[in-house]
Amino acid sequence: MSEAEPGTGRWICNRCQVAVEILQVRLQYRRTIFALDLPACPRCGKVLISEELATGKMLEAEQALEDK
Repeated sequence: MSEAEPGTGRWICNRCQVAVEILQVRLQYRRTIFALDLPACPRCGKVLISEELATGKMLEAEQALEDK
């Protein structure tokens, strides 16, 4: 993904050259599936995962699963 116009928050899929949209996507971590609304390419389905999500919420989910 590449930012269409820096500072605007608009993203373009590098592969398809179409604007990224907020889509409901299914993420799987180990045996748990999460349904989240995330920026994704409507054509190829490639998902943009923010650093905050990857290092924050995903880490929290990982720690919760490990505690079980």
